[in-house]
Amino acid sequence: MQNIYPPVLPGNVTSPQGFRAAGVAAAIKKPGVLDMALVCSDRPAAAAAVYTTNRVKAAPVLVTRENLAKGTARAVVVNAGNANACNGEQGLADARRMAALTGAVLGIDPQEVAVASTGVIGKPLPMDRITAGIQALGQELALDGGDRAARAILTTDLTPKTGRVQVACGDKLITIGAMAKGSGMIHPNMATMLAFFTTDARITPELLRQALRQATAVSFNMLSVDGDTSTNDMALVLANGEAGNLPIEREGPEFAAFTAGLTSLAVHLAKAIARDGEGATKLLEVRVKGAATPADARLAALAVIKSSLVKTAVFGGDANWGRVLCAVGYSGAAFDPGKVDIFLGPVQTAKDGAGLAFSETAAAAVLAAPEVVVTVDLKEGPAAATAWGCDLTYDYVKINADYRT
Repeated sequence: MQNIYPPVLPGNVTSPQGFRAAGVAAAIKKPGVLDMALVCSDRPAAAAAVYTTNRVKAAPVLVTRENLAKGTARAVVVNAGNANACNGEQGLADARRMAALTGAVLGIDPQEVAVASTGVIGKPLPMDRITAGIQALGQELALDGGDRAARAILTTDLTPKTGRVQVACGDKLITIGAMAKGSGMIHPNMATMLAFFTTDARITPELLRQALRQATAVSFNMLSVDGDTSTNDMALVLANGEAGNLPIEREGPEFAAFTAGLTSLAVHLAKAIARDGEGATKLLEVRVKGAATPADARLAALAVIKSSLVKTAVFGGDANWGRVLCAVGYSGAAFDPGKVDIFLGPVQTAKDGAGLAFSETAAAAVLAAPEVVVTVDLKEGPAAATAWGCDLTYDYVKINADYRT
C-alpha cells in the first residue's frame, strides 16, 4: 500500500459517532456461542453495498439489495451458523421477517434494515431462535457493543477482524470503523465473507457507493483462500453524518481522503481474512509490477495467489518459483516470458524468465516466515497489483471434509 493510506487503528463498528451494536448467543450454531449481531445508526444513514457475483444468491443478499436500492439504511442484522441460501420462497420470507422483526425492535421501517447470514447452505432458518435473538439484540445494543458483534458473525474464523481509521475531511476528523468475517470459501467477486463498515462522515449515497467499489476492487476482490465464491457475501457501509463535515457531494480532496481511509481499512480486513484462512499457517502476498495495464497486473496476481501448486509449495517451504511463472503464464495477462523476474522476499530466484543460482537456505527462511511476499516483475509497463491469500495445508481438507458435522 502507498503512504497516502492512513494507518489502521484498534476499533470496530461502534468507533464512529452515532453507532451502537450488540452480539448475542441465539443457539443457531450451538448453545452459548455468540451467533447473532446487530449494528444500528442512531440516525438515518447513506448506505451502499457490493454483493457476491455468484448466480446462486442467498435470500439475505436479495432482500438487502432490495432494501438498499434507495441508498439509505439504519441497521444491519446478521446471523451465523445458517446461510439461509437455497431455501426458495421460504428463505426470502424468513429474510424479510428478520428485517421486519429488527425494524419493530428499533422502531424503524423494515426497509431500513439490511440482512446478512452466513453458515450452512440449504437448511431453513430456525425462526423461533432468530426471533428471540433479535429481541435480545435490541436489549443489548450499546456504544461498546462492537467487539461482541464482531465475534457473533464468525463461522470457521479463529479470530475477529476489526479496525478503524481516521481522516480529515475539511476541518472535521471523520472515523470509519469495520468488522468482517471470512476464513474459507474465499475468492474474488466475492467470497464467503461479510464486511460491515460504519462512518460518521456526511457523504452522498452515490459517492459512498463509488468509494466502496474502489476500495473493494483492490482489497476483497484481490483475495483468494481456496478459489470458491459463495452465495451470501457482501460488503456494506453506513454513513450517518454525525461528524458534521461539509457533505461530500463531488469528487475532490475530501472524497479522495474518505476513499483512501475506506480502502486502507478494507485492505486490512482482506489481509486478516487471508491470514485466518482455514488451516492456514502463512499469509501469502503476491505483488505484480511492470505490467502493461492494470488488468494484466490483476490477472497475473490473482492467478498466482489462487494456484494450489504455489500455495502447497509455500506450505512445504519449497522455493518452487517455476510454479509462480507457470501461473502467470495461464493468467491471461499479456507479457513476454523471456523478460520476467521473480523474487521470494528479497531473494531473486529468476531473471528474464530463467532460473538463477540462489541460496536455497535463504529462500527457505523466507518461506518459513508467517508472512511470505512473492514479487513478479513483468517489465512491460507501469501497472501494478497486489493480491492476498494463504498456504494450502492438510488442515484445510480436514476442516472442509466434515463442515456440516
